[in-house]
Amino acid sequence: MIPTPTALLRGSRRSALRAAIALVVAALLAVPGCSRPPQSGVVIRVGYFPNITHSQAVIGVADGTFQRALGDNVAVRARVFNAGPFVIEALFAGQIDLAYVGPNPAINGYVRSNGQALRIVAGATSGGAVLVVRADAAIRQPADFRGRRIASPQLGNTQDVALRRWLSHEGLELRERGGTTEVIPVANPDIFTLFQKKEIDAAWVPEPWGARLVHEAGGRVFLDERALWPEGRFVTAHVIVRTAFLDQHPDLISRWLDAHVDLTRRLTSDAEGAKRAVNAEIEHLTGRAFAAAVLDDAWARMTPTWDPIRKSLAQSADAAFRLGFLGDNPPKLDGIYDLRLLNRVLRGKGLPGID
Repeated sequence: MIPTPTALLRGSRRSALRAAIALVVAALLAVPGCSRPPQSGVVIRVGYFPNITHSQAVIGVADGTFQRALGDNVAVRARVFNAGPFVIEALFAGQIDLAYVGPNPAINGYVRSNGQALRIVAGATSGGAVLVVRADAAIRQPADFRGRRIASPQLGNTQDVALRRWLSHEGLELRERGGTTEVIPVANPDIFTLFQKKEIDAAWVPEPWGARLVHEAGGRVFLDERALWPEGRFVTAHVIVRTAFLDQHPDLISRWLDAHVDLTRRLTSDAEGAKRAVNAEIEHLTGRAFAAAVLDDAWARMTPTWDPIRKSLAQSADAAFRLGFLGDNPPKLDGIYDLRLLNRVLRGKGLPGID
């Protein structure tokens, strides 16, 4: 029997919550690169996902790059999260100071706090999201999605908004609006299971889940999201900072960004070494490494970058608003970026700044 959307959502929420709690507990108990608070000094509390789209954080926390950049009088206390909304809630609660997170959670956090809670200070990743269909589902063109069930990782998250926007553009009405196409928001691990069981026909997911669906679950890439954006560039992850912490410690954020830029250059100049380092740390954090083919495929569809790709964020915000995720009034994002420190770091390295 195919589970109902309600049952899927309930199950996915329980699954996501259990996974998030487990990851957070593991992170608090032992995360490489974390240090105990110094006798005197500052603690910077950092959140990120054990994911290749957060590679700078994964490597930089594990090998001590950020700790060395900040110095002995600053302690890095890292927490691993499973979803962007958990990150934003922790930031609202004053439990984290800096995080790597996707565009839509950042937009939601900024709008919900009336522009007060956070600032985007750098980009992290461009690309790395795909629409995958079951190879046996006979889906060859957009019209074939009529009457189909398509999964996204979470209601209103970055991929969910991208999926709904694309379906609307292709003239495909959702079942909740009288159409026949159904979008089912469930956690990535549950998407993988439902895909294997043939209880969904397709999924719009971030990497490496797209590559996993292809290599491990009999999927085929129908659409690489890069094809929808100018020059194939759109923000998948960026660095946000709690506004109060940014105001109090701009020097620490500047040092963090200096290390972030160096790590980004390392990811692009030595991709093979970077992939090995990221995979080893993800295995340490989650208990499972990615197969080489999955990692290679996923890595090829994303680009590490410090550029936050502002235009793509604005378009994502507009799409989220039109889909009803951001309230009754168009979001005002004029103050969401603070790139002064990033540009200072880039100039110091002889690199062009970000407009």
